[in-house]
Amino acid sequence: MDIPTSLTLEQQFKLQVLREQVKTLSQEQAQEYLLEVLRQNMVKDNLFKHLLKKGA
Repeated sequence: MDIPTSLTLEQQFKLQVLREQVKTLSQEQAQEYLLEVLRQNMVKDNLFKHLLKKGA
């Protein structure tokens, strides 16, 4: 199975926009933002695992 590891053009654009936005954050805001992104990623992982179990 070929799993794409590169970003689409739209994702690259969104990443560049975010890159500019985070430059203005304080260290505390950046840490809170990072923790929220990590939390959301964990929720996404749990959802994928749940869906894979349901489909198997």
